[in-house]
Amino acid sequence: MAKKSKKSDKAAPKAEAKAATPVEAPQAAAPVEAPQAEAKKAAGGISAAQVKQLRDQTGAGMMDCKKALNETNGDLEEAIAWLRQKGIASAEKKAGRVAAEGLVGSYIHTGGRVGVLVEVNCETDFVARRDEFQELVRNVAMQIAACPNVEYVRVADIPQAFVDSEKAIEMSRDDLGNKPEAIKAKIIEGRIEKRLKEIALLDQPYVKDQSITVDEMVKQVSGQIGEKIEVRRFSRFVLGEGIEKKETDFAAEVAAQTGQA
Repeated sequence: MAKKSKKSDKAAPKAEAKAATPVEAPQAAAPVEAPQAEAKKAAGGISAAQVKQLRDQTGAGMMDCKKALNETNGDLEEAIAWLRQKGIASAEKKAGRVAAEGLVGSYIHTGGRVGVLVEVNCETDFVARRDEFQELVRNVAMQIAACPNVEYVRVADIPQAFVDSEKAIEMSRDDLGNKPEAIKAKIIEGRIEKRLKEIALLDQPYVKDQSITVDEMVKQVSGQIGEKIEVRRFSRFVLGEGIEKKETDFAAEVAAQTGQA
């Protein structure tokens, strides 16, 4: 009987060990991967290649590109739009500041038949000496050379007399005769708005990036530099413009020179 008692005593620790096994369950309660997942979430899953691509396309700073991609969940097109909006917002905050420094830039088109002078203002002479600002001035001058119809910097500069004249022309068009007055007014308004934008520099599609206007390009650079930038005035010169050329009858001229007239 004593042997049986000893055997049962030996078996007891095994049973206790077997019953204690479920206590190890808390190991699954805190995954080791959690910190890595949190870090990835904090980074927004944005890669260095995405940041570089956005920076190459927009010229914006690295931190701005990272923020734009995080704000738009890595969507490149939306990030570009976000940066444009940021540039515009930055420019609007600077609207009340005085831009009295800057440069008068020039551009002569190949062949010397078209020349441009343009004044672009900034707030400090330090910025006026920066390469980015000087490149902006040159790009604006090239834009003016490429736009023969442009006469004013912005729509607000266009005289009211010109606007009234355009309105009178549009109101007299035959294609509006039978339309209701409300519809006619909207059509006229749309046509005049289009016409005014055609002769305003800042509303032109930027020659180096047709997806934005000159105004948006200027505001992008303003946002990057951190100062108010303003295109103030310009003059465009075209060789022979305004000169009335005398029309010559070549055959009659030759006949006169040879005494056959």
